[in-house]
Amino acid sequence: MTDLRHADGSAGDANYGVIGVNYTNYRQPEAFFAARIADALGASANVLNVGAGAGSYEPTDRQVTALEPSAAMRAQRPAHLSAAIDGVAESLPFADQSFDASMSTFSVHQWKDLAAGLSEMRRVTRGPVLILTCDPAALDRFWLNDYAPEAIATEARRYPAMQTIIDGLGGQVDVHTMPVPLGCIDGFSEAYYGRPERLLEPGARLANSAWSFVDPAVGPRFVAHLGRDLADGTWDRQHGHLRSQPFFEGSLRLIVGRP
Repeated sequence: MTDLRHADGSAGDANYGVIGVNYTNYRQPEAFFAARIADALGASANVLNVGAGAGSYEPTDRQVTALEPSAAMRAQRPAHLSAAIDGVAESLPFADQSFDASMSTFSVHQWKDLAAGLSEMRRVTRGPVLILTCDPAALDRFWLNDYAPEAIATEARRYPAMQTIIDGLGGQVDVHTMPVPLGCIDGFSEAYYGRPERLLEPGARLANSAWSFVDPAVGPRFVAHLGRDLADGTWDRQHGHLRSQPFFEGSLRLIVGRP
């Protein structure tokens, strides 16, 4: 099979050898999400993390095997986590039912063959399979759609529909809405729902892969538009209540599949 990876090994449409630089400055594991993931993992002692990236949401109280194709992301894993194996979801190098549970966070939209990746996770997992992702049908709830609809449209095309993931996992599948806390430190776009100034930072946008797919003119236009609306109070008149809203129910979902 032809190897279609990027130079650093990134296996999806985004090149993390480029956009993964300083990724962990903006994308840290959010404790609220980590607790929900830990609850879903239950008593599982042996966990596989597919598309593990820099290790966000890997539990530290269990045995974790991490798999990540991007060398740039593997290099950013902190010292207290195990080294990640170079590999892709569609061809997991493990025997059937090797793990008590498996998980993948903010990764499935990168896979070249979603059905194959989900099938592989189910094959190697005895218990729950956890997928943290965004529902493309709910992305336009976020105010960013008023300023950079191209970025929202790009994400909507890339994220798989909930039913597609449900069908791919098979068995009993539950989809849980994950409210985003106001001070969320995992800087995907909706993390800044009440802190719009943060998205003026180039690094914050770079840590969200959608921005690498839109026309280069969109970024400067967005910064000018949002900057102007923040300066003259327009954003606050329309969305200012979000600055003190404890949670935002946007597109984030935790999908839990059991055999």
